[in-house]
Amino acid sequence: MTHGYPTGTGAAPEPVPSPYGTGPYGATPQHPNGDPAVPPYGVPQQRTTEPGPAAEPAAAPAPAPAPKKPGRDRYLDLLRSLALVRVVVYHLFGWAWLTVLFPSMGVMFALAGSLMARSLNRPALSVIRGRVRRLLPPLWAFSAVVLALMFANGWNPLKDPNLDGAWGLASLFNYIVPIGAPPFPWHIGSKSGLLEDTWAVQAAGVLWYLRAYLWFVVASPLLLWLFRRAPWPTLLAPLGLTAIVGTGLVTIPGETGNAVTDFAVYGSCWVLGFAHNDGLLKKIPRYVAVSCASLVMAFGLWWASNHLGPDGWDLNDIPLAQATWSFGFVVILLLYSPSWQELPGRLAKWDRLVTLSNNRAVTIYLWHNMLIMATVPIIDLAYELPFMQSERAVQALDGAYTIWMFALVWPLIGLMVLAVGWVEDLAAKRSPRLWPNGTKRAATAQPRNSSRRRPATRSRR
Repeated sequence: MTHGYPTGTGAAPEPVPSPYGTGPYGATPQHPNGDPAVPPYGVPQQRTTEPGPAAEPAAAPAPAPAPKKPGRDRYLDLLRSLALVRVVVYHLFGWAWLTVLFPSMGVMFALAGSLMARSLNRPALSVIRGRVRRLLPPLWAFSAVVLALMFANGWNPLKDPNLDGAWGLASLFNYIVPIGAPPFPWHIGSKSGLLEDTWAVQAAGVLWYLRAYLWFVVASPLLLWLFRRAPWPTLLAPLGLTAIVGTGLVTIPGETGNAVTDFAVYGSCWVLGFAHNDGLLKKIPRYVAVSCASLVMAFGLWWASNHLGPDGWDLNDIPLAQATWSFGFVVILLLYSPSWQELPGRLAKWDRLVTLSNNRAVTIYLWHNMLIMATVPIIDLAYELPFMQSERAVQALDGAYTIWMFALVWPLIGLMVLAVGWVEDLAAKRSPRLWPNGTKRAATAQPRNSSRRRPATRSRR
């Protein structure tokens, strides 16, 4: 998801002037009695005044502070964490207004675009290879579990009426490299089973994001080249494409159409990440940028009000509204980007969770829908408890069911981070870590003492 996440030489220090004055070769040498020495070019100079007291040497200027070591931008990390939380809450409660309150996908694509632009200072092929390498192993771990459950429940892609025989079997490749839409059964198992019969749709449905992300990563060298030569046309072109393919003006059938629409809807957000990295947004007067962004957002809400989908104001069902609202929202977020090295004030207490969610963003995104569904059979066990046999107790649990799901899904996400999150470290060629929340391990090794003696007053523990 993402997604996560990357990394100059400064100018040479200016020469410090000599505190003893200047001469043809630096400081003018002095005799011990304070008289000027014979200049190095050999012609004695006649003294016309009495020598005064020796001048005190001027204090050397304080050295300039060392530049800060480049690190992660904690403001961007915070935005990514908020986007992940919003995605989980949206998929749990289904509140359409959340897509207006905080357009998570647009934010995540913009952050990924900014990091991609920064990385493309290196050779493009190596950057793409690194991004793909970080993405695929967590996907493989997820796909292995999901496919095993599908096959165990009797799904056969060759016999699925919604798939085209051998082509359906070949499309399983998208579970390995998400260049297209992975196949899945729309109904599997029974409605009275451990999971509802549409669990496969919900489990595999999140993979559209990985497909769009992969497309953007592959296209980024070309997009960045175009952006740095024609920034405004490149920035606004995806919005124009959305107006064509996302409104029904031109219809592309099947999953190809869905992929092109996703690329268009979030393309401007991805390129906004380029603008943020290159400092383009800082060159625009803030009141101008905010005013224009607000107008674009207002258009998005106006368009949505006239094209409400089956879930009302859910912008995921209204491509042009999603594209324009997300674009304006991200512009404002990036305009006010404070570039924190550390989370300030009260936000500092969330530092470890922000660090953990950024280090495990792909794991959290991939598994959260499955874990939301897993809360249902766990909570259903409560109905079997002795004190839950009254009608009043059952009604109380029914009324707070989604609240219990919300409370339970986070521990399950934590367990999944422990179980498979380390795959992200292997993908990034790091040592596996179970809980990478930024806490440094306390040093356990004591420095060696050659005499191997302890002070008499120190007690062992």
